Amino acid sequence: MSQHKADLILVLVTMFLGSSYIFMKIGMESLAVFNLIALRFLVAFVAAAILFFRVLGKFDVATMVFSMIQSVLLLGVFSFIMYGMKTVSTSKAGFLVSLTVVFVPLVHACIVKKLPGRRALCGTLIALLGIYVLTGSASIGLSAGSVFLIIGALFNAIYIEFTGRIIHCVNLIPFSIYQMGFVAVVAFVFSAAFERPHLPDSASVWISVLGLGLLCSAAGYLLQAAAQRYTTSLHAGLIFTLEPIFAVFFAFLADGEQMSFHEYVGAVLVLASLVIMELKPRFLQHIKGGFRARITQIKTKFSRFVAKI
Repeated sequence: MSQHKADLILVLVTMFLGSSYIFMKIGMESLAVFNLIALRFLVAFVAAAILFFRVLGKFDVATMVFSMIQSVLLLGVFSFIMYGMKTVSTSKAGFLVSLTVVFVPLVHACIVKKLPGRRALCGTLIALLGIYVLTGSASIGLSAGSVFLIIGALFNAIYIEFTGRIIHCVNLIPFSIYQMGFVAVVAFVFSAAFERPHLPDSASVWISVLGLGLLCSAAGYLLQAAAQRYTTSLHAGLIFTLEPIFAVFFAFLADGEQMSFHEYVGAVLVLASLVIMELKPRFLQHIKGGFRARITQIKTKFSRFVAKI
């Protein structure tokens, strides 16, 4: 697979992730949070198990244990996100959850007990300013929904950091598949204890569950794992910053949802923080070096022009 094709696949995955917000919003019209999570990951588990049934038996104790641990974190991610989306617009939710990119280096810094770099601090400050503007600059306090979404992004960062640390200790495909199954089981237990679980009662909610399970979970995770082997982390990171843009697009397409001017300003600041976090120093130096070379070239041409005069 070429890098160009891998990048296109990651754009498709990012589009799936961006569509998940509107799918969750539609699903929660008749399904409770844990009920929807259980159905989503049950569909994803069954679909992935059918595709990779030959490797399901290739696991060890470490793979099963880490799958269970990560499933709890993954359940936390989607629980906080979906409770937050009950009171926050789909567009705004996409940008708040994208703060995962900002939280990852901060979580890593806490684990290794080392202060984050200047780029991480700069990105964090811009992200905080973006959150302030995006969620309403009239008051300093955040709404409960916004807080839930930010906590969801933090859980996602912890999940990503831990996955990066254990990924070399497990069998990847069984780990991913069993993880989905464990999320479905734990979510169903919570749903049975605190909700009244039931199947979708309308075509739109069924489409929501199938879209979340097949596109956003099963296909999304598997395609991402395959494509990232053939592209750079810089390309992947920058492509994933498109997720909130797709969230806004699908929210407008499905509900005609629009953001106000100050929300767009906040969204741009959040997006800028994501780009800052993802741009690697070498890439920035390359841009800076190219800019300086261009300025030097212009000065040389101007000096020759003046000399001729």
